[in-house]
Amino acid sequence: MRLDGKTALVTGGGSGFGAGIARKFSAEGARVVVADINSDAAHSVAAEIGGIAVMVDVSDNASVAALAYEAADALGDIDILVNNAGITHLPQPMEEVSEADFDRVLAVNAKSVYLTARHFVPAMKARRSGAILNIASTAGRSPRPNLNWYNASKGWMITATQTMAVELAPHGIRVNALNPVAGETPLLSSFMGGDTPENRARFLSTIPLGRFSTPEDIGNAAAFLCSDEASMITGVALEVDGGRCI
Repeated sequence: MRLDGKTALVTGGGSGFGAGIARKFSAEGARVVVADINSDAAHSVAAEIGGIAVMVDVSDNASVAALAYEAADALGDIDILVNNAGITHLPQPMEEVSEADFDRVLAVNAKSVYLTARHFVPAMKARRSGAILNIASTAGRSPRPNLNWYNASKGWMITATQTMAVELAPHGIRVNALNPVAGETPLLSSFMGGDTPENRARFLSTIPLGRFSTPEDIGNAAAFLCSDEASMITGVALEVDGGRCI
């Protein structure tokens, strides 16, 4: 029960890694707000873990402001913020990615971190405590061809994590990131350009441990970094990647 008595908010918590994090946090004693643009998915996970479901578009300022209000109204102070919501574009040469896809990837993967900082950091500063976890990607450390602007958005998130950690440390707030390798999530097919045995074999050949990451893998790592056991850890981007970045 390493998160006993804590409150947590997980964006993109209705599926994939976010759902894995929400489930693990709840199992470790936290009260969890499951925030997702898919309201049905958020409610499903929240009902499973006894949490609170909130629909949010993390790329929209008004929506994130409403999320902060609803989370505070439901649970009071939020101790842990997990920026997990993310999307990708389909694999293709960088110059062929549409402007609309580029804008959407940067809005969801990067702007969202800025928006949640605007609406959650002030209260953490006032309490002089808090943990923020950004779910980045091995793509930000070791980019794959044709996932160009997705790679860049995750590299941005890693740098944002480090600068947030430096700035917020004097206020008692820790900020870390996780770099998952491709996993069994709704985005896997998009990463691979189609979920086929051949594409799976190609991706798996780049992972020394020989398997994709799972929501449970990411939940376990997230629970550690957001717990008091990691009280001396800030500004790291921890690879959960089966050796992919070696």
